[in-house]
Amino acid sequence: MTDDKYEKRFGLDMPFEEAVDRFAAVTMEELEEVGTEGTDLIPEGELALVPFKDKEIRKVFHSGEWWFSVVDVIAALTESSRPRKYWADLKRQLSEREGFSELSEKIGQLPMPAEDGKARETDVANTETLLRIVQSVPSPKAEPFKRWLAKVGYERIQEIQNPEIAIKRAILTYQLQGRSDDWIEKRIRSIVVRKELTSEWKKRGVQEGKQYAMLTNIISSATFGGVTIDGHKRIKGLKPHHNLRDHMTDLELIFTMLGEKSTTEIAQTRDTKGFYQNAKAAESGGQVAGTARKQLERETGKQVLSRSNFLGNNRRQADPQRLTAKKSD
Repeated sequence: MTDDKYEKRFGLDMPFEEAVDRFAAVTMEELEEVGTEGTDLIPEGELALVPFKDKEIRKVFHSGEWWFSVVDVIAALTESSRPRKYWADLKRQLSEREGFSELSEKIGQLPMPAEDGKARETDVANTETLLRIVQSVPSPKAEPFKRWLAKVGYERIQEIQNPEIAIKRAILTYQLQGRSDDWIEKRIRSIVVRKELTSEWKKRGVQEGKQYAMLTNIISSATFGGVTIDGHKRIKGLKPHHNLRDHMTDLELIFTMLGEKSTTEIAQTRDTKGFYQNAKAAESGGQVAGTARKQLERETGKQVLSRSNFLGNNRRQADPQRLTAKKSD
């Protein structure tokens, strides 16, 4: 049985689009609770010039995201004297490849100031789409450009304008780290499950910080046979500042999700209040995952808990096309 089948078996195989939508919904609930007065929002249609190497790239804020001039990016990557023709030829080449229709639908046209100062309709792409386009441009500047894009692609955007922004940043970061698409999807699902759990804890009177950490340890210990978060890090050879989940295997993520999802469901069913009732729910939720883990280990003869991490050269190559193609604009 593959890891994906285990997700389905445990009811954790939410479609990627649903995961992003659920994350956005919880984020908006949290923002409505704390209020957003005084938040410095980027106005629709704001234009900016951002430097890359010795070039300037135009971008415009539209529908909660920055959109970049594709021709400007082509000029910066290729040093072509005719970037518009290069882009036209590239679009023609890409049109012959499977999946380009999805990509082309995500390339928009927005007015941007041209060299003569007049606003003209220009091909634009958001960060995810631009990353896919860059994969098709043979240039030694491609990798530096991806790192640059990670910095400027989501800058100044706040969750009140785009509640999916944290997920988008995470995807881009993991792609640049070379994580596999399957792993990224599981990691994103785990982020959603975690956010839904902490939102539930907040509603039920659990204090953010120390109490969240204590409940998380309870779930982890019950899930992984007495292994706490710090113990799990030591097994993997991680430092205290490392994010454990960013170094989990696919199966470790699946069982972590199962423990936290079960805890959320149990808390809702029992209508828990305060730390101690939620601690009992956390223990029960972790036991659900722990029982499933033991069954899998009996069936496979392999331990779920792993020493592997993503430090050093222990990285997997990712294809950003398959993952980013799944999220519609």
